[in-house]
Amino acid sequence: MGLFERDTDIYRDRDALREDYQPAELVGRDEELSTYTSALQPVINGEQPNNVFLYGKTGVGKTAATRYLLDHLREDAEEYDDIALDIIFLNCDGLSSSYQVATHLVNELRAEHNQISTTGYPLATVYEMLWEDLDSHGGTVLIVLDEIDNIGDDSILYQLPRARANGKLEDTQVGLIGISNDFSFRDDLSPKVKSSLCENEIHFPAYDATDLKAILKQRADVAFHDGVLDDGVIPLCAAYGAKDAGDARQSIDLLMKAGDVARDDEATTVTEDHVDRGRTALERGRIEEGIRGLTEHGHLVLYALVTNDLEGETPIRSRDVRPRYTRFAELANRDPLVPRRMRDHLSELAMLGIISVTERNEGRRGGTYREYELDMPVQQVLSALSETVELVGVHESVVELATDVMPEVAAAAAASAEADGEGEDADGDHEDASLASFE
Repeated sequence: MGLFERDTDIYRDRDALREDYQPAELVGRDEELSTYTSALQPVINGEQPNNVFLYGKTGVGKTAATRYLLDHLREDAEEYDDIALDIIFLNCDGLSSSYQVATHLVNELRAEHNQISTTGYPLATVYEMLWEDLDSHGGTVLIVLDEIDNIGDDSILYQLPRARANGKLEDTQVGLIGISNDFSFRDDLSPKVKSSLCENEIHFPAYDATDLKAILKQRADVAFHDGVLDDGVIPLCAAYGAKDAGDARQSIDLLMKAGDVARDDEATTVTEDHVDRGRTALERGRIEEGIRGLTEHGHLVLYALVTNDLEGETPIRSRDVRPRYTRFAELANRDPLVPRRMRDHLSELAMLGIISVTERNEGRRGGTYREYELDMPVQQVLSALSETVELVGVHESVVELATDVMPEVAAAAAASAEADGEGEDADGDHEDASLASFE
């Protein structure tokens, strides 16, 4: 018997829970799909396509709706002899300029042997290549720019929608579909770009628990064998998803993780306990991924907040986090950031869901200010900060936890403290009583 055996007790088709799975129908988005369909109708009529701008939080179905409708649009367009439709789908993650987007579009339009370098050309030259390649296609070309808010300038967003009106294209009709997770992105666009890019705006609100239950039921019917899920599993996954900003992707990921935990347990059913254990594992992964993406100063700000949290000092104002952060930066041989930049890191941590922020208003006398506190299990955060703790040293508030979650770092700090006389000065006192292993 081989080392690996096929396991089919839990899943019928696990891939139905993956991000690239396209269900036969989209659940919970009837109104948005109706509006979106109307916006795409000119393509079938052989008319100039509308430009469409979709916005809403991550996991609310913007990209899924786009792929779903464009698949149907492509299929239906084939029924008409006078419609030639091409669709280019480009994710702008990592593309921070119009130049990068334009070169990628040129290469999407060209054969593999005729690709251009993504550096070294003047932007005007790249645009000329883009217009030439687009016009050689003829017919209708829909360009989808997912995560469009990553583009740092709006040149391409002005040029594409107006290319035909400005005489750059004669034989091709171009439509632009922009997808953004950033609600404020469209507000920052110049008026001339907003008037064309946002010709048809569609807002995708967060899913509620009822929507999420319907989505999960649709996926579960395909993914799992009949009778495998306990009755409380889908409602619990939906409740967690509704709590996490109505994110369908997180709910589906949680359902798959619960199934994986059950499979690892060699269980015959997926229970609510498997959901809770799966959620803990996913949260740990999200925390570690989010923290890894922070800059070094982001790590130092978070470490300062963690130590304040463990000392019972949170919720805390940024001005009260600053002394601890400044001390940590100095111990790491880094110049502390100015207060405004330090607050930017606190805002980024809040956006990632690692900390929470509360707005306080004490009237004319006290003014308005923000308070911050940790919003994730401290053990998981501290584990993800192990390199920062090793660099800066083990603060006395985390000594006990460090022994459990990062024993090697704690042991090294203890050995260093012992070798240095446990950080005591000539009078036998710690130079900084709040630091366990710092001299």
